[in-house]
Amino acid sequence: KKKKKKKSGNRQTNPPSIPIHQLFQDRNYPEGEVCEYKDENRERITSEEKRAADMVNDEELKDLREGAEAHRQVRQYIQKWVQPGMKMIDICETLENLSRTLMDAKGIERGIAFPTGCSLNHCAAHWTPNSGDETVLQYDDVCKIDFGTHVNGRIIDCAFTLSFNDKYDPLVEAVREATNTGIRESGIDADLKDIGASIQEVMESYEIELNGKTYPIKSIQNLNGHSIAPYRIHAGKSVPIVRGRESIRMEEGEIYAIETFGSTGKGRVVESGEVSHYMKSFDVDRVPLRTRGARNLLNVINTNFSSLAFCKRYLDRIGQTRYLMSLKQLVDAGLVDPYPPLCDIKGSFTAQFEHTLILRPTCKEVLTRGDDY
Repeated sequence: KKKKKKKSGNRQTNPPSIPIHQLFQDRNYPEGEVCEYKDENRERITSEEKRAADMVNDEELKDLREGAEAHRQVRQYIQKWVQPGMKMIDICETLENLSRTLMDAKGIERGIAFPTGCSLNHCAAHWTPNSGDETVLQYDDVCKIDFGTHVNGRIIDCAFTLSFNDKYDPLVEAVREATNTGIRESGIDADLKDIGASIQEVMESYEIELNGKTYPIKSIQNLNGHSIAPYRIHAGKSVPIVRGRESIRMEEGEIYAIETFGSTGKGRVVESGEVSHYMKSFDVDRVPLRTRGARNLLNVINTNFSSLAFCKRYLDRIGQTRYLMSLKQLVDAGLVDPYPPLCDIKGSFTAQFEHTLILRPTCKEVLTRGDDY
């Protein structure tokens, strides 16, 4: 594993409060974990042409590495700070305020890429508390912290599982190893269905004993990793976490979020519960809107989020009030898509790990790798 470069210039405070670009004023941000390509792609490492192509992508890489360094510093603080008994909304808002500070958030140029997921137990993804939610983190909860940063729309998407009771360790370990398997198998020309098969094989080699009963750990078959493009969190290609049928290959220059989810339940999620996450539809053109409120809200979304995901708390934070009917109109018109919580069966437990990587011409760089995971 490549060693991180020492911080240049200023040192970070505790809790972190200095924007990353001030810590690295030369913009020479730490590289992620650099992995050589294997097999027939090995000659890429020395190819002059490929090295030249790598240099062309230098600005994009700097944007990505800045976001990744902010993610590392924020999550490593949060991992030490979070305790059972804290309100989920306080955990999210503390994390988001740290992200905004370290990213030196500015409109849609830089800052938070999507709402902080903090889904609990049988809920695997897309839950964040709405304003007024009183949910408290418990000692026996399994919490997935999924948050993102971006610079100029270059999105970093990375997640980890937080648990306090060590009885969940086999579940957490299974998912961490499955994600690392997905990362290892990724590369230029890698077939996505083969990556899914490798992930599933590792995930489902684990089992867990809870309250005297043994459960097989299953890959959640209808959740996936995904390609990422500027200002577009899901850019069209899915990385399955079970055996797939369709043969689609990874390509040079692509960015992927490699994420896996394991469950003690059915290994399948359904939409359930109150929606918090929304995102403007990337492909829909102008649609006539009946009310001024809906038109105004669309302008607010375009100005503050563009095509990045947002949640109701983010609308509250920028002073929007009485927007629920307008938001419903935007959803009904197909201009904004809702993303409800995704849950396995009640009583089950789910875990997640995720990293963002880029398939550089000369190597694969796991941008978000850290000392923690």
